[in-house]
Amino acid sequence: MTTGEVQSSGQKSTAVVWRNRAIMALATVVVLVAAYFILSSFIPRWWAQRLAGTVHGSFSSGIWWGLVYGFVFTLLPLLLLIFAVRVWKRKGGKFMAGAAVIIALACSLPNLMTLTIVLGGNNAAHAGQRILDVDAPAFRGACLVGAIVAAVLFALVLALMGKRGFSRHKAAKAAARPPEPTVPATPPMTGDR
Repeated sequence: MTTGEVQSSGQKSTAVVWRNRAIMALATVVVLVAAYFILSSFIPRWWAQRLAGTVHGSFSSGIWWGLVYGFVFTLLPLLLLIFAVRVWKRKGGKFMAGAAVIIALACSLPNLMTLTIVLGGNNAAHAGQRILDVDAPAFRGACLVGAIVAAVLFALVLALMGKRGFSRHKAAKAAARPPEPTVPATPPMTGDR
């Protein structure tokens, strides 16, 4: 076997690998687009009906469950993302960070599904809005308030973590600095010359 034959087969295998990757990427995009269209016509109606079953048309229940869903399903994913960032460089951290991101995404689904109802422009979203208007009053507004409160609390947690990290960094820097040499004090001069 000559060097030319080895190079030719090496280039051929690289081309095949890239072709297979391109085909897989295209197939993934097609599946994701199809899933989007199927889910966008199903999820808003289904989620609005689940919320309506929970709230039962009561304003106070709509406010309570909206605050709970907005707060919990905003704060929990954000805290999980902080955890993922903090453990990334530790031993086994990439696995734990990946798991935390997947759990954070799963925890954020209730708010994301509510958002598809609120911001969606298709028939399913409009049907979901009508269901929430009648059977889950005040849920959407309370969910927004809960999410805002969770975001403010998250910002406070980040600020406290940043302040604590800054203090630790400052203390470590001061401890690493060698002590300054002390200059012996000169005795005061007397009147003798």
